[in-house]
Amino acid sequence: MPETQERESMEFDVVIVGAGPAGLACACRLMQLAQKKGAEFNVVVVEKGSEVGAHILSGNVFDPRGLNELFPDWQDRGAPLTTEVTGDDFHYLTSDRGGQTVPGFFVPAPMQNHGNYIVSLGAVCQWLAEQSEALGVNLFPGFAASEILYDDEGLVAGVATSDMGVGKNGERKDSYQPGYELKAKYTVFAEGCHGNLGKELIARFDLRKGRDPQHYGLGLKEIWEIDPALHEEGKVVHTLGWPLDNHTEGGGFLYHAAGNKVYLGMIVALNYRNPYLSPFNEFQRWKLHPRIRRYLEGGKRIAYGARAVNKGGLQSLPKLTVPGGLLIGCDAGFLNGAKIKGSHTAIKSGALAAESIAAALAVGDPGQRELYDYEEAVRASWIYEELHRSRNFSPALSKFGTFFGAAFAWVDQNVFRGKLPFTLRNPVPDHAILNEAKDAKPIDYPKPDGVITFDRLSSVFLSSTNHEEDQPSHLLLKDASIPIEQNLPRFAEPAQRYCPAGVYEVVTEDGAPRFQINAQNCVHCKSCDIKDPAQNIVWTVPEGGGGPNYPGM
Repeated sequence: MPETQERESMEFDVVIVGAGPAGLACACRLMQLAQKKGAEFNVVVVEKGSEVGAHILSGNVFDPRGLNELFPDWQDRGAPLTTEVTGDDFHYLTSDRGGQTVPGFFVPAPMQNHGNYIVSLGAVCQWLAEQSEALGVNLFPGFAASEILYDDEGLVAGVATSDMGVGKNGERKDSYQPGYELKAKYTVFAEGCHGNLGKELIARFDLRKGRDPQHYGLGLKEIWEIDPALHEEGKVVHTLGWPLDNHTEGGGFLYHAAGNKVYLGMIVALNYRNPYLSPFNEFQRWKLHPRIRRYLEGGKRIAYGARAVNKGGLQSLPKLTVPGGLLIGCDAGFLNGAKIKGSHTAIKSGALAAESIAAALAVGDPGQRELYDYEEAVRASWIYEELHRSRNFSPALSKFGTFFGAAFAWVDQNVFRGKLPFTLRNPVPDHAILNEAKDAKPIDYPKPDGVITFDRLSSVFLSSTNHEEDQPSHLLLKDASIPIEQNLPRFAEPAQRYCPAGVYEVVTEDGAPRFQINAQNCVHCKSCDIKDPAQNIVWTVPEGGGGPNYPGM
């Protein structure tokens, strides 16, 4: 056994976990304030993707409100926001061929996109990374923060990155490198939706006490190059209804980006009841509807990915601070479900966190007190105003179904402007709502045609997902017997279907079923950690640099 190698330790004023819009905005705002105050802040952003943007996936129709405040001159700085929305189409699909175009008057006001932009959020994050580096931020891509460091009093003191070069058997290989300890006065958690460290903080400090559980959707996305004659740059298309039934929340999107590209996808709420439902296959058959297929005929699919999204809203926000640590962006759950947007609130939350931290650093605070003023600033900001106005959107869809829930949302948003005198709650977590297989109807999905619809493995190939194969699986089972002994007879083992990357299979070996985990396929969507009915699957970070390498998502 090789001799023990101690981790190298580095000291910073602030460690930010995650180079998404929230984390990078926080870093940029910290350095802006340092310049303004004539101070020096030592700030690092650690990112598990191989490069900034590698793990970024979003629709994305981008509301520039947060960016306008962070960099008012973003146009002069060359930010990749060039395709302004020119119009919205909204369709209610009634069957595999039928549907109605919804007049703009009947679309909930927050879903109208005048003044927004169709962007690659990955490209926006790469641009934000450039701005942060120019301001003096340290960027560490390819390093996965795998552990929270606590001091002797149990306060957050930084993070440690994962060891590299450990084999499947747990033995150190010749390439072994111990992780780094990144210690800080303040640690900001900006991992995105359902971050594994954020999840730990929420549990350890009971940050959801008195709140609803977080609720989630699984977002699936493809990028296509289409016939120029069919391209309408700047057009935004949303659909509701088919192929999902009225009790399954979700909808489709198709955005006409620059360069004859369209971004299309579907979000399926992870509170669906039928264990035979496959979000990936629902998305594939959605593309066959004439109102979507007509854009894809003669085109070419060039990218694929999937990611969980928060949809709980205001009622699901945890307490945002712990001693030495702060939650921002989708790690906290700031997505506005009524707008289907979270990048602008992520940027704003990162900026507000930076302002709180900068004020503490400027007076020489030792960094281990709790920055309660950050949460107070969020409550006084337009983030809270937006989320409060849309607080009933997601619970209404869950309680009333998509048709009547959408009707309620129109009345709530367009008539009462989100000011109805009550707040709906949704206290049942997504994993607990699944029906047993004996009470559910199997779904017969059409075979992929290889032209418009595709299988999961060819899709994962387009995500450029790669993991070092000889490493311990980052997908852990609390009890290895549960998938076959409990989930299979009760729920027909739904991991085979909710995973959009073919990670989980039930295979027959010596005449008996066996649960197989193909961890190398994982696109880091985290739906398994969310939807498993036994809450038996734990998603952890693999070696840094592993996972998808999204091209322009």
